[in-house]
Amino acid sequence: MHAGIFLQDLAVVMIVAALVTIIFQRFKQPVVLGYIIAGVIIGPHTPPFPLVQDEETIHTLSELGVILLMFSLGLEFSLRKLKKVGGTAFIAAFFEILLMVWVGYEIGHLFGWKNMDSLFLGAMLSISSTTIIVKALASLGKSREPFAQLIFGILIIEDILAIAMIALLSGIAMTGELRAHEVGLTLGKLAIFLAASLVAGLLAVPRLIAYVTRFKSNEMLLVTVLGLCFGFSLLAVKLGYSVALGAFLIGAVIAESREVHRIETLIEPVRDMFSAIFFVAIGLVIDPKTLVTYWLPIVVITLAVVIGKIITCSLGAFVGGNDSRTSVRVGMSLAQIGEFSFIIASLGLTLHVTSSFLYPVAVAVSALTTLLTPYLIKSTDKVVSRFDLIAPASLVDTLELYTSWVGRLGQRHPSMAARLTRKWSAQMALNAALIGAVFIAATYLGRHQPRWLKEIGLGNEWHRGALWLVAVIFSLPMFIATSRKLQALGLLIAETNVSAAAAGEHTKAIRAIVAQVIPILGTVILSIYIIILISTLLPRFELFAVMLVLASLVSWLLRRSFTKVYAKAQIALQETLSQPEPVPHEPSAALPALLRDAGLEPVAITIGSPAAGKRIRELKLRTQTGASIVGIERSSGNLINPGPDEELQPGDQILLLGTPAQLDSAKMVLLESTRYVTENK
Repeated sequence: MHAGIFLQDLAVVMIVAALVTIIFQRFKQPVVLGYIIAGVIIGPHTPPFPLVQDEETIHTLSELGVILLMFSLGLEFSLRKLKKVGGTAFIAAFFEILLMVWVGYEIGHLFGWKNMDSLFLGAMLSISSTTIIVKALASLGKSREPFAQLIFGILIIEDILAIAMIALLSGIAMTGELRAHEVGLTLGKLAIFLAASLVAGLLAVPRLIAYVTRFKSNEMLLVTVLGLCFGFSLLAVKLGYSVALGAFLIGAVIAESREVHRIETLIEPVRDMFSAIFFVAIGLVIDPKTLVTYWLPIVVITLAVVIGKIITCSLGAFVGGNDSRTSVRVGMSLAQIGEFSFIIASLGLTLHVTSSFLYPVAVAVSALTTLLTPYLIKSTDKVVSRFDLIAPASLVDTLELYTSWVGRLGQRHPSMAARLTRKWSAQMALNAALIGAVFIAATYLGRHQPRWLKEIGLGNEWHRGALWLVAVIFSLPMFIATSRKLQALGLLIAETNVSAAAAGEHTKAIRAIVAQVIPILGTVILSIYIIILISTLLPRFELFAVMLVLASLVSWLLRRSFTKVYAKAQIALQETLSQPEPVPHEPSAALPALLRDAGLEPVAITIGSPAAGKRIRELKLRTQTGASIVGIERSSGNLINPGPDEELQPGDQILLLGTPAQLDSAKMVLLESTRYVTENK
């Protein structure tokens, strides 16, 4: 009986969602908004009766949608792209989040809401929707423009900061206040988890993906990727983080593999199905009566999101060194809230710290801002041109002067010593994070013993001592590497900062002191850090002394092996990150390198054309003529680099790429039937 109800509910969800989104697609509206409205239609609050009987099962499926949606967002995460726009993106994202949290908090107080509602509202308003923006930019053909790359960088930083925000909100919800040491502890644990996950993942996952790819089985690759996705999401939950964090991180790791575009293609239909259920499930909880009751806050918050994000994101991008045109484009493209806002709203409900009306209000604001997003992006050029016309010349000159000044700052190259200091400091910080991850994992096993550990029958003292010893051994490669880096840093600072002109005849002695003080001071700080980490694992003194002797003996005997292991891991990590950025596995992606004399030419598809109603793969245009279809312009929106299963429709304006001879052959194939019909009229 339950299976029948489940199948009925799933059928209702998908059928209604399909019908509504077809209508929205027909009128060029965001499909995400269609999913939410579909949920409202079939929800329990819409008369005459609810069409879904088992809402709990649908919400369970929607959790899969969250995982796959965040996993897909992680696949779009690129450390290479982030490095190019990282500084500017961080300034803009941090500026936006800080101000929008304050705006949301003040709006909540303006309406007399309690502090926790106001705080969660501010958090919800601070994060833009990656999914909606990516889809909107792609449909408008603007994904490859320079300002779009900056937007993607800002979205990546926002997602990372949102994860930290979720962790902080959870702590505030539990204690009722924000304490400095709790903030530091939360952010420290999060940083350690992120660092350990990324390093371990980058060392292992791309190689696993490469091994699985050798079998040339899409099924095997898809199952492996989904196993990694759900497995890492489970790990995140076990460690006290959200499934969204785990899915996002493993997606970011897999994004560094060479098969990422193939994985995106395989995961896309699975993601689309469950993300549709996720957005429909959001609509299920919307009560139209609540929206009517809170219409004024919804309107005010929507205006605050649109105006506030345009101003804050534009200012943040401009402060980061972008010109006014790019900054305004960035601001108008980020003026909405989306999936992370829903997750934050769900967190408040789950922890029972926010009012029930806040979730549907957030969903309504998201729906309205989603509806406005395509229009805002389309109007960016007009707004920028209008600004250039009405702005005083002195203001425009001042803005350009600031942009050029920041650009000159970015072109300054630091000295070799400064670059080495920065590089070694980053490596030591990463080593400290990995050491922290090892001891946190050991502490977790000490508090939550697996069944197989309990069956061994070790006493509590011996169990903690063994875990401590294992953690020390695993952390030794990072500890030894950090000690070596400290020695090198000490010598570098001594040579570059102690000049003979200033120190005179004491130069050699002062340099020797500086070269020794820095490693000693660094080792003391690192030792204190490790002692704090292992404090919960320390056994009684006698056993601790035995374990310490064993650890020292292992360290002395295997010190060279540990150095080699660390060096190999460092080389493997550098190889992963230094690989060329993956490109889509499509024929047109290779054309620019192969066809030096290639050109572009538009061709209209009419009713009489043999291409009308056929898929691109069925035409075999590339096989027969050598030309490729690289773009389609149609009334419902433009398609850049369409896939082989895209169906050509009468009225389409297609863009062909090829040599002059190839283009002529392709036009003959596409227009042959049209000419025949015209001549016989």
